Amino acid sequence: MSAPIVFIDGDQGTTGLQIHERLRNRTDIKLFTLAAAERKDARRRAEAINACDIAILCLPDAAAREAVDAIVNPAVRVIDASSAHRTQPGWTYGFPEMTPGQAERIASARRVTNPGCYPTGAIGLLRPLLQAGLIPSNYPIGIHAVSGYSGRGRAGVEEHERQDALNAPSFQVYGLELAHKHVPEIQTHAGLAKRPIFVPAYGAFRQGIVLTVPLQLRLLAPDVDGATLHACLALHYADALHVRVLPPHEASVLTHLDPQALNGTNDMRLSVLLNEEHGHVLLAAVFDNLGKGASGAAVQNLNLMLTRQ
Repeated sequence: MSAPIVFIDGDQGTTGLQIHERLRNRTDIKLFTLAAAERKDARRRAEAINACDIAILCLPDAAAREAVDAIVNPAVRVIDASSAHRTQPGWTYGFPEMTPGQAERIASARRVTNPGCYPTGAIGLLRPLLQAGLIPSNYPIGIHAVSGYSGRGRAGVEEHERQDALNAPSFQVYGLELAHKHVPEIQTHAGLAKRPIFVPAYGAFRQGIVLTVPLQLRLLAPDVDGATLHACLALHYADALHVRVLPPHEASVLTHLDPQALNGTNDMRLSVLLNEEHGHVLLAAVFDNLGKGASGAAVQNLNLMLTRQ
């Protein structure tokens, strides 16, 4: 049996480049990309995507939809790293650890939509707690996250790494219209009845994310406390290879959260931080926006899908 052909469409962006880097030395697949002169040739791209076994789309949303529409070969399977299909029927959400059986669903899926970077952290924290009934679905959720500038794509990298990068901002909060495109994805896959408030920011570091969700214990059931929330997350991710929940004795001595702590990995670290006196809890996720938040997740999904080739 010949090695499956994996086609990366859009391998020149930040996500595509890292996927290519993670896959280029593998011998169990035939990795294929288009030459520079062919990347904007619709006919050539259609030929390439219909000749592969699995296509990984690292494209803007509109281009990703066009690429999927060009598929006429029913055997072609897709991992879409854009946000075009993350809440669309017929697409399997590519977060293997999200819920029991999700990895198996991804393995057998024809169409997989890679999670967004911010939603990976938010859903990773919230979905198990909502599913267990520890957080009500109508809780007024607020989310704050700080990402490395690569989260802006090539524009962010160029702004911070060009010769006059001294003029690049050291920190900026954005999405002030409170309508970030990741919000519907977070609401849908976390299981929230109401839109969360999401406030993102970029820092002057290349990659990595810290995402936090504050909770008021007085708004939860009387028997829910920090220990209950931690136990739920710890049980949910007990067998997860790429998600670790910090035990309470480690979380209690934290003095800061480093967004770059897991850079270069496909891992995510979750924490439940507690102030018992005031009844406040802070849920926190640390991961690489180009790892578990993008390229690493795509490769993880690819590996699952290769088991069902």
